[in-house]
Amino acid sequence: MPSAIKSLVRYAWAVLAYNLLVIVWGAYVRASGSGAGCGRHWPLCNGGLVTRSDSAKTLVEASHRVTSGIALIAVVVLMVWTLRAAPRGHRARRASIATTLFMFMEAAVGAGLVLFELVATDKSMKRGLSMILHLDNTFLLLAALSITAWTLTFDGAPAPDANAETAARPTWLRPIAILALLSVLVLGSSGAIAALGDTLFPVTSLREGFAQDLSPLAHVFLRLRVLHPFLALLAGAVVFASATVVRMAKPSPRAGRLSRVVTLLFLAQFALGLLNMTLLAPVGLQLAHLLLADAMWITLVLMSWEALYAVAQSPIMSRKGPAPMSDVPPSTSNVDPVT
Repeated sequence: MPSAIKSLVRYAWAVLAYNLLVIVWGAYVRASGSGAGCGRHWPLCNGGLVTRSDSAKTLVEASHRVTSGIALIAVVVLMVWTLRAAPRGHRARRASIATTLFMFMEAAVGAGLVLFELVATDKSMKRGLSMILHLDNTFLLLAALSITAWTLTFDGAPAPDANAETAARPTWLRPIAILALLSVLVLGSSGAIAALGDTLFPVTSLREGFAQDLSPLAHVFLRLRVLHPFLALLAGAVVFASATVVRMAKPSPRAGRLSRVVTLLFLAQFALGLLNMTLLAPVGLQLAHLLLADAMWITLVLMSWEALYAVAQSPIMSRKGPAPMSDVPPSTSNVDPVT
């Protein structure tokens, strides 16, 4: 692999890791009630720059805007670098473009939340729908960014028989993988509402929380919050079934390994969710739950990608030509062992 491609691969994974941190920090902005820290102003904070005299909530919101701006720039750089370094037809090119589009949508949704004052203590349905849109777009952003990094790492120049390879796989893999991805998107949407309910309607005991959720006068966010654990069980069943099918189909060794990681991450995430509910959703646990959910989603996306679209390896091409065969790891060889 050429050194330029190696640097691009490292950069792509670094951008993914940085975006995870930005997402978690954004959740802290919501959980700490700092979303209105900069007032109804965007992108400036309270119509100007942050000063030392500003409140803690203002500093939290302003820092989130700065880190989000850096994330946007990093994604644009990744797209330009990928388009310049990867050969035409390489799937990382389209994935990097999709990443950039989702990143701009992410910025637009964030700006809308501020400009329409759907932050802090706002309890409107518009805010709930905006949170669902924000979460789903974030998941799609992570999916596109993960595929960009993954294909840069493991996909060489497009193999001549790539279509034949993917077409030879069981046709039922696709609907099962899509169903698993959609189920996690729905679960994430309900989780966004549950987290919003925890922020807007805090309680001091588990009994008070159940009474609050089951009250006939309960806010719609609380009614929806009750569904989240049940949706987690249903989504878990679909994800486990999908991972099992992938292991049985054996589309690639990497897909099998990823399927095991998906199963473990979902179990860990479910256990952390139960602990989060039992301990009345402390902010630190909410952030850990979100980070684990993002990691599980990324792994599920990559498992599905490997199961459906992974092709045989060939030397990665750059604008300077193919890499020497000595630079290609033995594991990427297309030659089947003689039996």
